[in-house]
Amino acid sequence: MNNIKIAFFDIDGTLLKFHEKHLSEKVVEALLELRKKGVMLCIATGRSPMALPSFPEIEFDAYVTFNGSYCFDKNGVIFSNPIEHDEVLKIIDNANKINRPVCIATHENLAINGMDKDLEDYFKFSQDEIHVSDDFEAMLNEDIYQIMMGGYEEEYPLIMQDVKGAKLAAWWHRAVDIIPSNGGKGIAISKMLEYYNLDKSQAIAFGDGNNDIEMLEAVGTGIAMANGSDKLKAIATEVCKDVQEDGIYYYCLEHGLIEG
Repeated sequence: MNNIKIAFFDIDGTLLKFHEKHLSEKVVEALLELRKKGVMLCIATGRSPMALPSFPEIEFDAYVTFNGSYCFDKNGVIFSNPIEHDEVLKIIDNANKINRPVCIATHENLAINGMDKDLEDYFKFSQDEIHVSDDFEAMLNEDIYQIMMGGYEEEYPLIMQDVKGAKLAAWWHRAVDIIPSNGGKGIAISKMLEYYNLDKSQAIAFGDGNNDIEMLEAVGTGIAMANGSDKLKAIATEVCKDVQEDGIYYYCLEHGLIEG
C-alpha cells in the first residue's frame, strides 16, 4: 500500500462517531500520519458545504459534498453537477402528494418548505438546527445540488415517480438524499482523481452507508466500517473495525499506512 496518494473519508459513522462533533485522538493521529506521508486527505459526504464540520486538529485538502454533486478544494470548484430544474419541481410535487416536506440545497444555502420528525432527526446527525424557510420559492430558481427529505424504502417509488434525471442516495432508513442521476460519490471521485492526475490504484476510501458503495468501487482500495451496511461490506475490499473502535486508525496501522 505504499502507492496510496489520496484518501477519501465519509463523515458520519466513519470519521465521526454518530452524534459526535470531534474526531477521536486515534483518528486525528492517523490523519496526521497520512498527511506526513504525503497522502492527500479528502472528505466525501452527503452533507452540504455549509454543514461540513470544522476540525481544528487537521485540514483536509479537498471536499466531495452533496454525495458528489459539488466538489472543491482551496483553489476552487473541481466538479459541479446540479439537478435539472424540471426534475426538482417534479420531486417536490411528488413529496407534497405524500405529505413530505423537503430541503433543497444550493452550494451556499439550504431552504425547507416544512418540517416532520424524520427530516428534523436527519439534520441532528450534523448537529444542525433547521427551520422552515421564507425564501424556499425564490431558491428554486438557483442551481439545486441535492434534495433531502424524510422517507422510508416503501415510499421510494412514490418519491421518484416519473423522475428520470435524479436518483436516491440513501444512507439512513428514515430519510433520503436525492442527487442527479448521472452523479454520486463514485463519479465525483473519478473526477477528483482525473483532476489530480492520479490512478484509482493510488486511492483508498472509507465509508459506512449505501451511498458509499459507488465511492468504494471508484478507488483501488475500498474499506467498509464494521458498523457499515451489509450491502457496502459485500462490495468492499475489506472491513475494518467499528467507528466506535477507531477503525480507520487500526486499519491504517495494520496495513502499514501509518506507524504506531
